[in-house]
Amino acid sequence: MKIISMIPARYSASRFPGKLMQNLAGKSVILRTYEATVATKLFSEVYVVTDSDIIFNEIVSNGGKAIMSINEHESGSDRIAEAVADVDCDIVINVQGDEPFTEGESLAKVIEVFKDDKEKEIDLASLMVEIEDLEEINNPNTVKVIVDQQNFALYFSRSPIPYPRDANVGARYFKHKGIYAFRKQALLDFTVLPMQFLEASEKIECIRYLEYGKRIKMVETKIQGVEIDTPEDLEKAKRLWK
Repeated sequence: MKIISMIPARYSASRFPGKLMQNLAGKSVILRTYEATVATKLFSEVYVVTDSDIIFNEIVSNGGKAIMSINEHESGSDRIAEAVADVDCDIVINVQGDEPFTEGESLAKVIEVFKDDKEKEIDLASLMVEIEDLEEINNPNTVKVIVDQQNFALYFSRSPIPYPRDANVGARYFKHKGIYAFRKQALLDFTVLPMQFLEASEKIECIRYLEYGKRIKMVETKIQGVEIDTPEDLEKAKRLWK
């Protein structure tokens, strides 16, 4: 089973433009993410896929591998689907470009899902981490996920799910970490499926899979990491790096 990683990297992020080129302890956020992904030694190849000459040159000039995406894309999945169409692989791991603390333990758990899936019932897999902080649970920048008893995703939302109507039932809240593992064909299928209203409303791309009946296996991890969505996140990452 050939496993590769692709890191979608837009320069003009809506909440924090240019965030991937921000300085994190002497290197850009995107280069830190790329190097962390390579350092896991889990992949036969790691590529950054970008629409930006600045990001492309940043990776290539530092000895990395990058692919320029030709088309405009609605999501990171669309961007890497274009890049992976002609690449020989079975499983594609999408690591978000703003995850400089990417580590191998959690990625290995996601990969293991496919090794155990003899019937190929799983279209993609992703990570979730339990959250207890009320501010984070209510934060729309934090995507929450609910799962069934086999840890297949039921829904993703920026709202708190489940809604805490009865605080005494012991509900647990899980944050979706933006790492996806796809079967190559599931990723290629994604690009020809039109966006529906739930995805358009929440702006969460993996909802599209659920709307079309695809199965997403969620894997719990204890490792939080830091996703850089805002300038405040970047400052937090700088403190953590020290």
